Amino acid sequence: MKIIKTLCIAAFAFTMASCGNNSQKAKEAAEREQAVADSIAQAEAAAKEVAFEEFFATLPEEPVFDIVTNLGTIKVKLYSQTPIHRKNFAKLAFTGFYEGVLFHRVINGFMIQGGDPNSKDPELTAQYGKGGPGYTLPAEFVSEYKHKKGALAAARLSDAANPLKESSGSQFYLVQDEANCAALDGEYTVYGQTIAGIEVIDKIAAVATNERNLPLSPVRIQSVKLDPACLPVVEEAAE
Repeated sequence: MKIIKTLCIAAFAFTMASCGNNSQKAKEAAEREQAVADSIAQAEAAAKEVAFEEFFATLPEEPVFDIVTNLGTIKVKLYSQTPIHRKNFAKLAFTGFYEGVLFHRVINGFMIQGGDPNSKDPELTAQYGKGGPGYTLPAEFVSEYKHKKGALAAARLSDAANPLKESSGSQFYLVQDEANCAALDGEYTVYGQTIAGIEVIDKIAAVATNERNLPLSPVRIQSVKLDPACLPVVEEAAE
């Protein structure tokens, strides 16, 4: 019996050691796979960054972007004196960040707000207005940039939570009523202006909403893309 018991203990110990080795090997293999995946992701991110910088270098000082929605297109010009916001908006447009997001906060007689990635997911309705790209932007207040009708401005958290008035990394709003938004001058960064499609802003502002100012029928941004007029001219080679 003692011999059998000893053999059983030895077999158990061997099995446990073998399981431990297999578990360690599996863990090491998983770590190697993750390291490879991380390296690929970093390389892709670096390549996209280079591609964006090349794209951005071709843009005019005040580029125009088309915000294409299911209710029409709003054409906005980005201001030259708010370079941080201008470049950030261009980058988000270039990477397709805005594709599929909603105008999740619509107040007729005030403004329409969008740009929250949470709004792509109908199961995250309670989180609409709280999302972003994971960073904020420093305020860029320019006295001549006012909240006139069609102004493009950055949303942000309240002063209590955000005393520096830093802008959301992606959420923006478009002024629908100049008089009711005038008090926001010098409080929120205005970094662009609608140059065509004012009627689309009015159309969006007029949709029915719930108690949280969320449109009952989704108003979705299909894309934000550089206006064709801003694309660099490619000269044909002489024959």
